[in-house]
Amino acid sequence: MSSLYKQVSKSVPEALSLPPKWMDMYGDFIIKNASAVSQIESALRSLTYIIPGRFRDAEIASECVHSGVQLLSLYHDSLLARAVAALPVTRRPHPTPHNRYTRFWTQKSPTYRRLALMLQMIQYTELLWEMAAKRKGEKMRWRVVVLLEVIKSICRLLLLRLTNSRPLLSPPLPQREVDPSTLEESSNSSSVSLDGEPVIETPPSERSDDAHWTMPRTGLSMPSLPDSSDISSYLLSKVLTADDIKPPKALLHRVTGKGELAEIMYILRPVIYAIAMQHWSGDKKSWRPWLLGLSIEYGARQLAKTDFQERLAGGLRGLTQLEREELRKRGWALGWWAMRGAFYENITKAWIHSFTRKLKGKPLLDLVAGVIEDYEFLWDEYYFPTATL
Repeated sequence: MSSLYKQVSKSVPEALSLPPKWMDMYGDFIIKNASAVSQIESALRSLTYIIPGRFRDAEIASECVHSGVQLLSLYHDSLLARAVAALPVTRRPHPTPHNRYTRFWTQKSPTYRRLALMLQMIQYTELLWEMAAKRKGEKMRWRVVVLLEVIKSICRLLLLRLTNSRPLLSPPLPQREVDPSTLEESSNSSSVSLDGEPVIETPPSERSDDAHWTMPRTGLSMPSLPDSSDISSYLLSKVLTADDIKPPKALLHRVTGKGELAEIMYILRPVIYAIAMQHWSGDKKSWRPWLLGLSIEYGARQLAKTDFQERLAGGLRGLTQLEREELRKRGWALGWWAMRGAFYENITKAWIHSFTRKLKGKPLLDLVAGVIEDYEFLWDEYYFPTATL
């Protein structure tokens, strides 16, 4: 492990000292091969699902690969976002409400962007930190877990302040929603380089007319007509909703009073739960940490819904699409309490053992049982695999 840290500490400064020209070449390569790069990232993530349990320290190797791919994808997202911003308006993909909102705050506030980036990087590497700390003993592991949860909560509280008390989104950064073929087509024909400088455009006569037709005088491109059998869905995709017209920051209502208290409770819940787990770490089957954490999260959810019901015109029906999506995400996240603490130790673990025994000896299903058993080690020994914040 120490040799791994030495290699990483040596390679990071070397990577940061690379000539800018090399970084530009790398960025151009990513944009021109966006589809292939996305497939490679997905393949590497899939690899981490089959590594655990295959050899000694396999979980460390698997998590190193996973964390590395996630951090690299974060950098690729920034490259692709800059390339999309350089596309003509008619070729840019229609952003989701989540991306509209988070992109607005990342562009408006450099502090928001730094805090959101720090939060995302911690979430991508937190399990690796926990694995490294566990080698120093259980006390060190829980100290690291609590410290990471405290840092993440501070970041979220500051984000809540920067957005003028608007509920937090997960993730806090724009997500990749780029059609790789659009970027590849753009990079092969005409576009703007990563540094904003224009490049020589391919003559219109040499471009493919399958997708777009470019007007010679203005340079604007006209999309091709839809298939006659798909006109209805084409027209529906062009319809503007109320959320499409709203300014980005209006996609989330500000919270005050009970709503703000609910958001603070939701942010602090992981810290309180981690401290409780540390305090009762000697008794893994104790229900006290589990009941405390679930009560805070469920109470925050109900308090937020009550605030929306009383404050918004139309109650919960007055929520924006983005608010409904975030509320739905938090609702599904409550299901992860079945994989935590006393509920997992007393109930879920026995059910998983029974389920995997039934799959044993059956073609293909036996492979599924093996993967579940390999991952059971992570659920048993570590805190972060079931963390949702």
